[in-house]
Amino acid sequence: MSHTLMVVAHPRPDSLTAQAAAGLQARIRDGGGTVDVLDLYAERFDPRMYPEDEPDWENRDKRYSAEVHAHMDRITAADDILVVFPVWWYGPPAILKGWIDRVWNYGFAYGRSTPRLGAKRMLWLGLAGGTAAEFADLGLDTAMDTQLRVGISEYNGITASAVRLLHGTELTGVPVHVRPARVRDVLAAAEAARQEILGDPARQPGEAPLRGTATARVEVAS
Repeated sequence: MSHTLMVVAHPRPDSLTAQAAAGLQARIRDGGGTVDVLDLYAERFDPRMYPEDEPDWENRDKRYSAEVHAHMDRITAADDILVVFPVWWYGPPAILKGWIDRVWNYGFAYGRSTPRLGAKRMLWLGLAGGTAAEFADLGLDTAMDTQLRVGISEYNGITASAVRLLHGTELTGVPVHVRPARVRDVLAAAEAARQEILGDPARQPGEAPLRGTATARVEVAS
């Protein structure tokens, strides 16, 4: 069975992002997989970079802070990496960017002739308030795909990666009686994206990963 590291980046445990993450966690476990939930806010992860975690370009075996090495161990243990986050200012929250800055570091995630993370699958699942058309018209869906899939996942050797944006997830202004159905739509779309990219959680580690997949836009019905 596969082991998933689920990274969650939202400050409120009652948010739609948190609900989507909880639903995905339950589905993975029900399917026979295991999940390590890394809630960056709940664990009070510090996204700020200090000298002890700066890359040393002359020493790829540098010993980073204990916190960073603990997070590296959790990444290493995972077959799949599932990142669930709200889209703020057409990108990931600062705490998630800081996690990448500090943890996906030189000598661990990149800088080796054989990528240490190359056999993993990765899904970036973003919940966006804007419509798919709004993102596409401005090229922001492509920009996020380039930043996350190409600039982070593939740069670190993970070719089986994808960005999925769930659009129309802002509930402000949605009539109260309609909101439960809208939430169900979001949760279903999140699970469909997980199944598409990460597949059966009961699969055995080492099975051939999916090929890298570009961003897709999922419009939640209004």
